[in-house]
Amino acid sequence: MDTNKLLLIVIAILLPPVAVFLKSGMGKDLLINIVLCLLFFIPGLLHALWVVTK
Repeated sequence: MDTNKLLLIVIAILLPPVAVFLKSGMGKDLLINIVLCLLFFIPGLLHALWVVTK
Protein backbone atom coordinates (compact mmCIF):
# COMPACT_ATOMS: atom_id res chain seq x y z
CA MET A 1 0.00 0.00 0.00
CA ASP A 2 1.29 3.46 -0.87
CA THR A 3 2.23 5.81 1.93
CA ASN A 4 0.10 8.50 0.28
CA LYS A 5 -2.94 6.24 0.20
CA LEU A 6 -2.44 5.29 3.84
CA LEU A 7 -2.18 8.96 4.79
CA LEU A 8 -5.34 9.75 2.82
CA ILE A 9 -7.18 6.95 4.64
CA VAL A 10 -6.16 8.40 8.01
CA ILE A 11 -7.26 11.86 6.90
CA ALA A 12 -10.54 10.38 5.61
CA ILE A 13 -11.26 8.97 9.06
CA LEU A 14 -10.53 12.26 10.81
CA LEU A 15 -11.66 14.86 8.24
CA PRO A 16 -13.57 13.24 5.35
CA PRO A 17 -14.10 16.34 3.16
CA VAL A 18 -10.39 17.21 3.29
CA ALA A 19 -9.44 13.73 2.10
CA VAL A 20 -11.94 13.87 -0.76
CA PHE A 21 -10.64 17.31 -1.74
CA LEU A 22 -7.04 16.09 -1.74
CA LYS A 23 -7.93 13.02 -3.81
CA SER A 24 -10.36 14.43 -6.39
CA GLY A 25 -10.25 18.22 -6.04
CA MET A 26 -13.23 20.52 -6.31
CA GLY A 27 -16.12 18.67 -7.88
CA LYS A 28 -19.21 16.61 -7.35
CA ASP A 29 -17.49 14.14 -5.00
CA LEU A 30 -16.54 16.94 -2.63
CA LEU A 31 -20.05 18.40 -2.70
CA ILE A 32 -21.62 15.00 -2.03
CA ASN A 33 -19.22 14.38 0.84
CA ILE A 34 -19.88 17.75 2.47
CA VAL A 35 -23.65 17.17 2.32
CA LEU A 36 -23.26 13.66 3.77
CA CYS A 37 -21.02 14.98 6.57
CA LEU A 38 -23.51 17.72 7.41
CA LEU A 39 -26.37 15.21 7.61
CA PHE A 40 -24.53 12.47 9.47
CA PHE A 41 -20.82 11.82 9.99
CA ILE A 42 -20.71 8.08 9.25
CA PRO A 43 -22.05 8.25 5.66
CA GLY A 44 -19.56 11.03 4.92
CA LEU A 45 -16.78 8.90 6.36
CA LEU A 46 -17.78 5.88 4.28
CA HIS A 47 -18.03 7.99 1.13
CA ALA A 48 -14.58 9.49 1.77
CA LEU A 49 -13.06 6.03 2.29
CA TRP A 50 -14.69 4.86 -0.93
CA VAL A 51 -13.36 7.83 -2.91
CA VAL A 52 -9.85 7.48 -1.48
CA THR A 53 -9.59 3.73 -2.10
CA LYS A 54 -11.14 3.56 -5.59
